[in-house]
Amino acid sequence: MSESPSVKLVQQSDYRFAIHYGENKDPIFGDEPPPLGGADGATPSQFLIAGVANCLSDSLLFALRKFKQNPEPIVTNARCEIGRNEQNRLRILAIYVDIRIGVAGETLENLERVLAQFQDFCTVSSSVNLGIPVHVTVTDSLDRRLYPVA
Repeated sequence: MSESPSVKLVQQSDYRFAIHYGENKDPIFGDEPPPLGGADGATPSQFLIAGVANCLSDSLLFALRKFKQNPEPIVTNARCEIGRNEQNRLRILAIYVDIRIGVAGETLENLERVLAQFQDFCTVSSSVNLGIPVHVTVTDSLDRRLYPVA
């Protein structure tokens, strides 16, 4: 991973921005929903939760692969709770990330150890969690909750 990740945003119209994240890559687009924008791209909140969810998914995959385990395919769903703060400003109050691995949990070696530490390796969620609570669940292909343990 680059030591100094960067992006460049170029306004297309109103609240729609082209987001350039690398040379020779097609941009992705951000926009606000109506009435401000035209919903022609992901919202800033969606980009934030996508970053958190992507990093957590990567961290879980990396931790399992260290033990030569194959949990694929991984499917992750993320959402956030938006509400008003004391100044009546909209804020993200919490992020919820649900990671589903593509195999039964008991088929993976060292799973308990991996689940106990994979979040610690996630740069994005660990940083965001300093100001916004990030709640993570992991389930297996049989819909059994693996993390947190009930």
